[in-house]
Amino acid sequence: MTDVPVPDVEDLLDLAVRLAERAATLIRDRPDDLGADTKATPTDAVTVTDRASERLIVAGILSERPRDTIVAEESGITGDGAPGSAPGGVRWYVDPLDGTVNYLYDLPQYAVSIAAEVDGAVVAGVVLDVAKGDIYTATLGGGAYCNGQPLRCRDETALATALVATGFSYDAERRAAQAESLRHVLPRVRDIRRMGAAALDLCAVAAGHVDGYFEERLKPWDWAAGALIAREAGARTGTLGGGPLGSSVAMAANPSLYEVLEELLTTAGAGGQAGFPPLAP
Repeated sequence: MTDVPVPDVEDLLDLAVRLAERAATLIRDRPDDLGADTKATPTDAVTVTDRASERLIVAGILSERPRDTIVAEESGITGDGAPGSAPGGVRWYVDPLDGTVNYLYDLPQYAVSIAAEVDGAVVAGVVLDVAKGDIYTATLGGGAYCNGQPLRCRDETALATALVATGFSYDAERRAAQAESLRHVLPRVRDIRRMGAAALDLCAVAAGHVDGYFEERLKPWDWAAGALIAREAGARTGTLGGGPLGSSVAMAANPSLYEVLEELLTTAGAGGQAGFPPLAP
């Protein structure tokens, strides 16, 4: 079988940006009836806009790159689904509306997130803040930008003066456990922010709007584009204990803060069960 030609990374980013902009226009045209439904839990919402945005993005990718694989939040996998099945093959990660609950309540913190992966590495990503119109982009080794301006994460080194973003599970039992671990984290940082859109939280790390971020059980479409943007802005990303994404706590912070935040989260029992041992004073 002939190998797939290795795609140009800038071409992939251009396609992702064009589709994110089209999806954002659709999202802003808010219908009177959002047709809100629930997924795994009663608090995990999906709207007609999520589905329409995803259809637009998937169709747009396939119209220009019909051999690619797409992993999308609402529809699952389109294509053969095998990462690295052919050298140069592209696997896309699509979150058509990150922050659906915010959108449902008309809180201006929701985004479109699209990332392209080649041979197991995310090489291009865009996160478009729909309400603000800000476009965050990155390519592997090419830096991170917001509206064309370069991004750099903050260099805060002390936990006591670090502003940290997080998110919570839609499952009530998991939320209770997360609240218990957060009880140990909150007194040891400047403050916590819960903004409700993982992709935008990662971009906030990249832009220096927060010093660090952690959240449990993210999916690849939540993480792929935003994590690339954060890394290209100088941040370190990973998971607590090195576990695979989705089975552990995902993290992002500037390199000076990352390990001390990781130690704090480990001691606080983040990602574990309720009933954590008390922290030392």
